[in-house]
Amino acid sequence: MSGPLDRVRAERLGPAFDLLAGYGPGGCYMERAGIGVAGTAFPGTRPWTMRLADVDPPTVRELFSDIDLGGMDPSAPPPLLFGSLPFDPGLGGRFLIPSRTVRRDREGETWSIEVVREGAVLPEPPVSMTSVSASPSEPFSAMQLLGEPSAEEYEEAVASAVERIREGSLIKVVLARTLRVEAGRELDPTQLLRRLRAVEPECYAFAMDLDQGRTIVGASPELLVSRSGREVRANPLAGSAPRAGDPGEDRANAEALGSSAKDRQEHAIVVEAVFRALQPLCDDLRYDPEPTLLATANVWHLSTRFRGTLRDPAISSLDLVRALHPTPAVCGDPRDAAMQMIRDLEPVPRGHYAGAVGWMDANGDGVWALALRCAELHGETARLFAGAGIVADSEPALELDETERKFRAFLDSLRWG
Repeated sequence: MSGPLDRVRAERLGPAFDLLAGYGPGGCYMERAGIGVAGTAFPGTRPWTMRLADVDPPTVRELFSDIDLGGMDPSAPPPLLFGSLPFDPGLGGRFLIPSRTVRRDREGETWSIEVVREGAVLPEPPVSMTSVSASPSEPFSAMQLLGEPSAEEYEEAVASAVERIREGSLIKVVLARTLRVEAGRELDPTQLLRRLRAVEPECYAFAMDLDQGRTIVGASPELLVSRSGREVRANPLAGSAPRAGDPGEDRANAEALGSSAKDRQEHAIVVEAVFRALQPLCDDLRYDPEPTLLATANVWHLSTRFRGTLRDPAISSLDLVRALHPTPAVCGDPRDAAMQMIRDLEPVPRGHYAGAVGWMDANGDGVWALALRCAELHGETARLFAGAGIVADSEPALELDETERKFRAFLDSLRWG
């Protein structure tokens, strides 16, 4: 950013405004149960790349210092920074201060906030439209799908990881695989988002343009961390079981997950790591004494909710992301050994999959989810990602099945994209 931005304009919108109407090419979006943000970039506004380690408090203050908030309605929320961080925290993340942000908070207030340079030509404000989804395309054929690694190679990688875990090299590692989809048509992030949020209204539907014409789009069930004033929340997930159409079978799957020693061990590793990361930063840090069951459209998860109070109100939501990422929910334990095993066994770099996606405003408040249940779209191609947590008792065939179920669920939504 260069030079002061002389105008910040805030306007209240109606509570029925569809946040997706505020998302467009070059923009960003994150919504859960009607609460969230959507941003667009006016001509001349460009995102930038920065490593998570470099997004320190002085840097963030400098980014927002160019924005003159003097003329804003004092009851309006401040401008915000949206970001998509890669899985590897040593790589550069993608950041954008949207020119226009539509934001709806927990109380249902909806605002449009514009950050405008002198002389800029303002596009027309977004008009909230009734959500109308296109008809789904035909299911993808086997010829359109390429697994990387293949199913057989993934099972071999899981078996290798289990062997190393039993030798004592580490306790847990999350292994991912990808599915390349040649759709044969231009994929539309907005239509895909409509489908994802309809199918998974309690997940964090998200999108952000990356470099070279790529867009990451997904619906994550997992809150990495949020900050509102001094209140901190996190909701790690680990351990999963399939949903079933039959209510009795579905309940049996959930109960089996809740009593599974293997899944509870996998979950406990994540909970302990989140506590170790947040405890030095928080007073009165609390979490569920026992994991609870969380249902998504296709998968049951073990879930633990954290809530705490920041010791220092100057700690921002991005500071909390830096303390947590990557957690054992997407990496493993110990972290360094798990990262090395991921590099050894995964043939395709994760990019922004299993990274953090979300936003932080000029007050330091923000919401960051793990970039799960997602794909990178590029023209007529989509690259889907799915992973599974591997511990000493993991069975390769079952871990493969978990990734296949996650792929199938996203492929169904992708037909609307």
